[in-house]
Amino acid sequence: MIDLLNDIYPYIIGLYTLPWILVGFILTIIIAKFTGREKIDKIMKKIGLILLYFFIPVLIFRIFLNVDFGKNQIEFAIAVTFIILFMYLLAFFYAKYKVKKWGLKDKKRNDYIKTVLTNQGRSSAFIGGALLTSPWKVEAAIYIALVGIALFAIVPYILSHMHKKESKKSEKEKILTLPWYLKLYPWYLTSFVIAAIAIHGYTGITTKNLGYEIEIIVLFYTAITIPAALYYVGASIHPKDLKIAEIKKLIGFKIKTIDGDHWSWVRSMFFLTVVITPILTALIFIPLFFSGNINNSWFAVITINSILPITSTNMFLIPYGIDKKSTAHVVTWTTLVCVPIVVALIAGFEIFIG
Repeated sequence: MIDLLNDIYPYIIGLYTLPWILVGFILTIIIAKFTGREKIDKIMKKIGLILLYFFIPVLIFRIFLNVDFGKNQIEFAIAVTFIILFMYLLAFFYAKYKVKKWGLKDKKRNDYIKTVLTNQGRSSAFIGGALLTSPWKVEAAIYIALVGIALFAIVPYILSHMHKKESKKSEKEKILTLPWYLKLYPWYLTSFVIAAIAIHGYTGITTKNLGYEIEIIVLFYTAITIPAALYYVGASIHPKDLKIAEIKKLIGFKIKTIDGDHWSWVRSMFFLTVVITPILTALIFIPLFFSGNINNSWFAVITINSILPITSTNMFLIPYGIDKKSTAHVVTWTTLVCVPIVVALIAGFEIFIG
């Protein structure tokens, strides 16, 4: 049994994991014909939480248990903190520019700003998790941990503050908060990082010290995290969003649009995700890379994360007043466009910069 797991292991890591997005998409369409889409979505939501709590933290623990967390990793963590801050500030000022251009007022203005700000959160734990089996897995794990704190701690706090101000103005105080299990998640995830670093730092223990059989079980268990997460991403894509008519609406082809309508929101967030954020990130870090100021792993992880699709876990933040329909559409379309780019970047970086 152990030898079988060892033989399967190479086929559930790296680029072998990415086709699971397509598998999840196709199987969900087939199963939905018998069970209904709504039931599948409810089940997948629970599966997403299982992945967040019982698989991704263990994978990150295993990675950090096998490395020396030194000066380079600390510097990268600081750099990522500034990158995340830059991305959210970019989203905020972009949203402010759009509401002024479109002339949005009051609640619609605030909802757009909150939606754009929230949807700058990227799918680091799911699609970006494919990097956890790459040569840059340590840097990828640091990125995931810090993005988790931003997604489930800092951004909800900002949204909550905005929501309370809006509620007081309308004299309708509503206490809508992130569920406790998602508030807990970033700190829960970080505790695995700290525990692994502490154990390895004080004892020098790695997974090899667990013995051959246990190490293979741990490697296999943590490796299935990524194909499972990518299956989840594929299952979250709704076929109804893939019609030609929807594509025309997305690109604004042969349809009449009004500034500030639904498809204007979707296009603006799509453009921020797929074009503006990656280009500005590239303009900053390409010169640093070629001048030798950052190493290969830093450049690869930062570049790939800059063009990750918007995370579907943003749907948990709907109670804070972000627009549900726009978020659902932009999650789907950034996933469809960004995933092939991410696949190409991972493959290209592994070949050319190692």
